[in-house]
Amino acid sequence: MSHPNFVILYVNNPESSARFYERLLGCAPIEASHSFAMFKLDSGMLLGLWSRHTVEPAAGIGSGTELVFAKDSVKAVDATHADWAARGLPVLQTPREMEFGYTFTAADPDGHRLRVYVRQGS
Repeated sequence: MSHPNFVILYVNNPESSARFYERLLGCAPIEASHSFAMFKLDSGMLLGLWSRHTVEPAAGIGSGTELVFAKDSVKAVDATHADWAARGLPVLQTPREMEFGYTFTAADPDGHRLRVYVRQGS
């Protein structure tokens, strides 16, 4: 069985969202047009940003998904929280311990959740 290697977020404005993710991820998209942008992440996973106005078949809003960024320490989670808050990202959940580890959640311009965490005991 093949494993997923590509995630697509439906966004209001792909060009604006691409600028946001370029700053957040520290890399330029490998493909970009008026209705779509794609990033290749260090892990090899692809992240696509597709206009919710042109995607076919039409998609509903509110996918209920998160992009998750794993870190190697509580200090790294706190540093990312401070960086993203300073950049003006809306913080939906401040850093806290949860059953799976230490985490916080922010949002991108389209309201997609961005979770940062370190596993418990790391």
